[in-house]
Amino acid sequence: MFFDLLTRFNARLARFSMYFAVAGVFLLVAVVTWQVFGRYVLNDTPTWAESLALVIVLYVTLLAASVGVRDAGHIGMESLLILLPEKPRHALEVVIHCLTAVFGVMMVWHGGHLALSVMSYQIPILHISEGFNHLPLVLAGGLIVLFSIEHVLALLHGKEVIPSWH
Repeated sequence: MFFDLLTRFNARLARFSMYFAVAGVFLLVAVVTWQVFGRYVLNDTPTWAESLALVIVLYVTLLAASVGVRDAGHIGMESLLILLPEKPRHALEVVIHCLTAVFGVMMVWHGGHLALSVMSYQIPILHISEGFNHLPLVLAGGLIVLFSIEHVLALLHGKEVIPSWH
């Protein structure tokens, strides 16, 4: 029951994260297009465009990567896993997802520490805190932990994680 609730919650969270990432890609294209138009047509480069594009790229890539962890779209060692008998393969899959969760915890911890340490600094052109550049590490790390826990529970209950696009 808890697993089913967690799966529904994670599927919605992953879908929302992908919608956000896709919207970010569209925004990124618009910003870069405006930058190119300003530079080559208007001969007046918008100074804020490059900084904003960098911030958007961080959010898009890290949120999409965390969804990739849930939907098993990340790079894995499946070619080696399928060679193992079922019990060791099952145990190794649990270990892999636990290590992925530890990686997510480290992203949250160190990303949060980094974001807090630079929160008082500003990105000059955008007039926003430098911490916004490191906040995606915290968000993506938290999602990776949550999605890894879901995978471990699925393995322990003999179930599969249904991809968020279904």
